Amino acid sequence: MHDPIFQDRQDAGLQLAAALERFRSSNPLILALPRGGVPVAFEIACALEAELDLVFVRKLGAPGYPEFGIGAVVDGADPQLVLNGAIVRQIAPGRAYIESEYRRQLAEIERRRSAYAGSRAPIPAAGRTVIVVDDGIATGGTVRAALQALRKTGPTRLVLAVPLAPADVVQALGAECDEIVCLAMPEPFEAVGAHYGDFTQTSDEEVVALLRRAAVFADGPALR
Repeated sequence: MHDPIFQDRQDAGLQLAAALERFRSSNPLILALPRGGVPVAFEIACALEAELDLVFVRKLGAPGYPEFGIGAVVDGADPQLVLNGAIVRQIAPGRAYIESEYRRQLAEIERRRSAYAGSRAPIPAAGRTVIVVDDGIATGGTVRAALQALRKTGPTRLVLAVPLAPADVVQALGAECDEIVCLAMPEPFEAVGAHYGDFTQTSDEEVVALLRRAAVFADGPALR
């Protein structure tokens, strides 16, 4: 049994914030993958006095096989569709199906965003230094889709910041962003939660509360 690398998500966020301090002067936009990425991203937003928002990713399932992903939709001020070209060519789901599935998943994203952020619109990423945050990466599929979609929105710099991830996944994701800040790449990796002392599931209520506390960054420092 190994000792945990991080006490909890707050500890991971504080350590990541120290590693990201150099971005403070660039007025970064911190985008968290809910739910687990939000407590980590909140600490970063507090430390850098930066805006915090969410980035939702929803898989597009193949016809008759919803768990088999043919792509993903990523929300934001300008929602993006990311397709796996090889799979789409292989199964040929048809444009009408893709459009229907896109709209269905986008509606679910909008429902979840409303539940977490109310009527507040997504913060545009164009022209910003964007830092995408999660509490850890296992396979990288969701993060890859988010980075690919966010790249299309025109950020000046796209950074992925995570407490830990497998070394091979970090290397594979390097082409999707300008920089990766990853504090630990343990071997063997096991699961993300295995490297935390406390990996209690983040609740919807916690996400809402942290977003409300971080919202004051539009006008001034956060209320911790």
